[in-house]
Amino acid sequence: MRLGDDAALKLFERGDLLDMGRQADDIRKKLFGDTVTFIIDRNINYTNICQNECKFCAFFRRANQRDAYLLTHEEILRKVRETVDAGGTQLMIQGGLHPDLPLSWYEEMLRLIKKNFDITIHSFTATEILHFATKAGLTVLDVLKRLQAAGLDSLPGGGAEILVDDIRRRISPKKIMTDDWLRVMRAAHSIGMKSTATMVIGFGESLAQRLEHMEKIRNLQDETGGFRAFITWTYQPLNTALGGRKVHAQDYMRTLAMTRIFLDNVAHIQGSWVTQGERIGQLTLAFGADDLGSIMLEENVVRAAGTSFEMSTRKMIELIRAAGRIPAQRNTRYEMLKIF
Repeated sequence: MRLGDDAALKLFERGDLLDMGRQADDIRKKLFGDTVTFIIDRNINYTNICQNECKFCAFFRRANQRDAYLLTHEEILRKVRETVDAGGTQLMIQGGLHPDLPLSWYEEMLRLIKKNFDITIHSFTATEILHFATKAGLTVLDVLKRLQAAGLDSLPGGGAEILVDDIRRRISPKKIMTDDWLRVMRAAHSIGMKSTATMVIGFGESLAQRLEHMEKIRNLQDETGGFRAFITWTYQPLNTALGGRKVHAQDYMRTLAMTRIFLDNVAHIQGSWVTQGERIGQLTLAFGADDLGSIMLEENVVRAAGTSFEMSTRKMIELIRAAGRIPAQRNTRYEMLKIF
């Protein structure tokens, strides 16, 4: 039976952490047995120039800053070649909201990639999609259709942070609000473009507000069925205007378990070694996670905030096996490519 809001909040706020972990793990095991998946991909950040200037972001630069950059299509293609040569099957291309790039720049990039490589393009956050639409004077749906025609396969869940406008207005007042993020995802799902959903915790939000975020994802999933996975990240405060402290590992694990328990209509829950490190990442496999995300051949946004953990296929396989699970490489659609 589906967990209601009041019961969910009571469990979230007062539940024993280990009991929550066991409950989440039981759900995971019924769905996926002992298999834990990962993917090989690359996160290509095509520009750090961004007009949003979010207080929690250490990555963005203004256009006139010395270390601001914009990759050329040739530089992006070289990174794609390196990804394919390393066995990568997915690209996450994301960047700042560049004030000058036309929609055609992104369309050409997608076409060049698809012309030269057989790889899934899982790219552009909802924030970027709305920016493209606003700049081009088009609807979100029209932009998504054009990008899909050019080669975009699916959307990552970035830009969600906490889907509560009181929080969003405090940490990123120039960024899209909750309804806009949901609107972009709804439009993508309407044309058969799947996506993931994310939540970033540690902005001073309450557990009730985290649960409100989860409920909005669950409700949209009831409507569209378009979310493949849910990923919880933790805010990294170093080098940011917002500052603050990192979320304690216990807080992260409680929230992770809650996502598995509450999001009964989202199949995959991903544990984050990128923000937590490999040992906590491994522990997520006992708190509801059935996936450990990406080997991530390149990552710049979390690194800019002072957090950097390295991963390789060998380390990932050993990590999963040491947790008593069966490692498997997957693709973007969560289809098994290789079981180790």
